[in-house]
Amino acid sequence: MPITRAAVVTDFSAPPRYEPFTLPAPHGGEELIEVLATGLHQRVRSGARGTHYTSTRRLPLIPGIDGVGRRPDGSLVYFAVDDDQYGSMATRAVVDPRRTVPLPAGVDIAKIAAAMNPAMSSWVALRRRVELAPGACVLILGATGNAGTMAVHIARLLGAAHIVAAGRDRQRLAALERVADRVISLADDPEQSAAALAADAADADVVLDYLWGAPTEHAIMALLIARADRSRPIDWVEIGSVAGPTIALPSAALRSAHLRLIGSGQGSIGAREYLGELPALVDAIDDGRIPVTTRTAPGADVERVWDAP
Repeated sequence: MPITRAAVVTDFSAPPRYEPFTLPAPHGGEELIEVLATGLHQRVRSGARGTHYTSTRRLPLIPGIDGVGRRPDGSLVYFAVDDDQYGSMATRAVVDPRRTVPLPAGVDIAKIAAAMNPAMSSWVALRRRVELAPGACVLILGATGNAGTMAVHIARLLGAAHIVAAGRDRQRLAALERVADRVISLADDPEQSAAALAADAADADVVLDYLWGAPTEHAIMALLIARADRSRPIDWVEIGSVAGPTIALPSAALRSAHLRLIGSGQGSIGAREYLGELPALVDAIDDGRIPVTTRTAPGADVERVWDAP
């Protein structure tokens, strides 16, 4: 069986350590590939804590869900793994070739590894979970996180006519003013934030929600009450839950307005649908239509950088 060096989690309450790890032998057409770069996303951290909804909580595990690698024939690919125990944060990984996307020559490996997962969240939501009609207004809750910031650019790229970006990081919000039509700070008093959402985003057609929890509770009612036409559909797409795993939703929210609550993630979208979107997303990242800024570190430093912002 192949031996790799990897970020290894042996305790859900501690960061992974870089050490040798024995992988299962490839089978059923799988390949052992050389991993060149892999992304440290929020999704990766939650998997390593055993808190992601797909976690089986098997230990030890190698975290990581995707990356850029070199196949045995020398070709470069973006790959996704389908196992929460043997992930991508290693020097080698066992990969199903059907879950790979060929990469063009000269591609920025770090950029692809860093951006694909966070960018995929809004790209797939707007392409596969809701219909983004011409002239649509999109509200992004949590727009100052990495995935949320990319969602602002992706919504514009996919045809949104009016974009409202809401988040807590004032510096990132200021930067988003060049892309979004309106920005709203969620760092203020919740009632002030709700009033700002009601004023600037009440007629949104689609909400991409990376927050959930209390911010979503306030936002849903504020928007629905202020809508000019409550019978006009609003698709609320739940993508992330960085502000909390649950909300209290008044029954009136579902009766008094055309609110459609939708989830977007593993399970609500099939693997084949995800894979079908990846080539176009690779192109959009590679040619700069989705801006990406990366920070890199060697695998041996994983314990040091694991909890870095």
